[in-house]
Amino acid sequence: MYDWLIWFHLLSLISWFAVLFYLPRLFVYHAEHADNAGFVKVVKIMEYKIYQYIGVPAMWATVLSGIALIFLSSSHYGGVNILSTGGWLHTKIFFVVLLMAYFISLGFMRKKLEKDECNKSGKFFRFYNEVPTLLLLVIIAMVVIRPF
Repeated sequence: MYDWLIWFHLLSLISWFAVLFYLPRLFVYHAEHADNAGFVKVVKIMEYKIYQYIGVPAMWATVLSGIALIFLSSSHYGGVNILSTGGWLHTKIFFVVLLMAYFISLGFMRKKLEKDECNKSGKFFRFYNEVPTLLLLVIIAMVVIRPF
């Protein structure tokens, strides 16, 4: 069961990151074409659907399967509590919490864009789009390298 849970966790993570990478790109288009009402109308629908129907379920699936993996890991690792194997997991969890905060911030920005109340530029959203990449680098490093 542990291996299937890892499979599910990775699929959820990939789905969540698809949203984390794509939604800010939609924000770029939205901000840069704010004067095109027909385009903005379509982008607003896309932003809503990708956030609500893919992002939110994928985030919760990732988080909940990750928690389950932590609890099941002691049986998988011969009775060793994975939380006591070093700071790598604590660091990973910290950066996942930052990633969740970033995702929630995307939700707030999406709502502001939906109401035409967001004054952020396309350049801002291009920069903001790099945040999940940096967090992903640290999260994956903590799992693969386990430096401490």
